Amino acid sequence: MRFIPTKVHGVLDYLVGAALIVAPWLFGFAAMGGPAVVIPIVLGVGLIVYSLFTSYEWGPFKLIPMPVHLVFDVVASLFLALSPWLFGFISAAPNAWVPHVVVGITVIIVVIFSEPQPARAALGTARA
Repeated sequence: MRFIPTKVHGVLDYLVGAALIVAPWLFGFAAMGGPAVVIPIVLGVGLIVYSLFTSYEWGPFKLIPMPVHLVFDVVASLFLALSPWLFGFISAAPNAWVPHVVVGITVIIVVIFSEPQPARAALGTARA
């Protein structure tokens, strides 16, 4: 059931992190300020940072095990998806809250289908 390799998951991590950072401008809700704007930016930066420290193909520092990374993904994505209700901007224009919900749910789906461990050879731990 888990068919997304960690190598693909890692690329998605950096792309989604960057997309979250630019989302307020990309979707035209930056001017409203507040949590609607701050949350995706902070979560995007956080995603990039913990990805840099994840023990997978795209993590140069390899301190966080992939299963822990996946838990971070789920917690952050649930927070992102629920943030319009938690912070009261659900009544704003859809362009201000739909990206939060769609990205949050999509990342949870990606986590469900992601492999929990990278291939050993990909981490440079294979023995010659």
